[in-house]
Amino acid sequence: MLPGIAAASHPLHLTNLRMNWNELLSHWPLWVFVALCAVTLIQLFYNGYFFTRLLLYKSKDKFQSQTHPVSVVICARDEAHNLEQHLPPILTQQYATTHEVLVVNDNSFDDTKFFLEELEKIFRHLKPVNLTQEAKHIPGKKYPLSIGIKSSKYEVMLLTDADCRPASEHWIQKMQDAYHEETEIVLGYGAHEKRPGLLNKLIRFETFHAALQYLSYALAGKPYMGVGRNLSYRKNLFFRAKGFSSINHIPGGDDDLFINKVATATNTAVVIDPDAFTYSQPAASFQQWWRQKTRHYSTARFYKASHQWLLGTYAFVNWLFYPLLAVSAIFFDWRLAAGILGLRWITQGIVWGKAMQRLKENDLIPLFWLLDIWQFFYYIVFSFSLFLKPRSAWK
Repeated sequence: MLPGIAAASHPLHLTNLRMNWNELLSHWPLWVFVALCAVTLIQLFYNGYFFTRLLLYKSKDKFQSQTHPVSVVICARDEAHNLEQHLPPILTQQYATTHEVLVVNDNSFDDTKFFLEELEKIFRHLKPVNLTQEAKHIPGKKYPLSIGIKSSKYEVMLLTDADCRPASEHWIQKMQDAYHEETEIVLGYGAHEKRPGLLNKLIRFETFHAALQYLSYALAGKPYMGVGRNLSYRKNLFFRAKGFSSINHIPGGDDDLFINKVATATNTAVVIDPDAFTYSQPAASFQQWWRQKTRHYSTARFYKASHQWLLGTYAFVNWLFYPLLAVSAIFFDWRLAAGILGLRWITQGIVWGKAMQRLKENDLIPLFWLLDIWQFFYYIVFSFSLFLKPRSAWK
């Protein structure tokens, strides 16, 4: 090609590129709607592939029933009031096999020590462990929990918190019954008590939604966390993993980070029997709830990369849905946008509704669509906690 011709064609080429780009920009409402459809398809995949597993789950049949000796471990710091309320139902569990209840009194200044001494006279299987020194450079409750596990007699550990109560007198039985030959971890549901008010519903929905994910992902062979309010694992697994040594520098994470490290598709089971639930006191104020959630979410950055991607994608498409919906309804076609919204709410209503029934959160079912909208604001409010330094307090 002659230089003169090349020089003349170059501006023409740039002009065509600008025209094509301007044409693409002129159709931006269509691309927003396409993005809305893509986001909705991803959400349908999560609902269909992961979350329906919780709805359809049935516990495995055991050809040979076996009960294991169990060590229940509870860590407490200045929890005398909570222990008075919630420890007796744990001590009076109906369990035919040997078990013990260890309460690790972590440097309490209240009457915890004296309360446990009096209760020990009545219940011989109660074993208080009193700590009088702090563990330097090990923030959180990982040190007292480690002492409790090391002080225990039995292989199967069952963990809960001082402000938790079991849903029934068969809690220990139901949780240990999930153990099979290959099982090393059992994930339970740690619910919050029902109380009046909007904040309580928001807290219980967040707890339900978290459980929907970690229980469903575990059933799909991708376990990534458990909650210390209702969690069981083998003592041998704890020692093989060298306890919390790899996460001792991180405040929190004694439940979710530890499970994220040691759980596999074959060694993890779940229990969703209502008799195996635990109930704890919900936060009394938004500020208290904020502190609890920021402590939890600040540990999420230490999850395995595959789990971060799985959880991050789900959260991102959930957050993106309503802005894309609003733009599509205003600038593209409100009828198509309404159809997409209807599809989402029908799916959410079926999946969330059935899951709420299984986890005994029935009063949240009529509010599912409002709670779905609330999620957009929830992700904005709590996303900043991913970048905050974890607090050193373990409560």
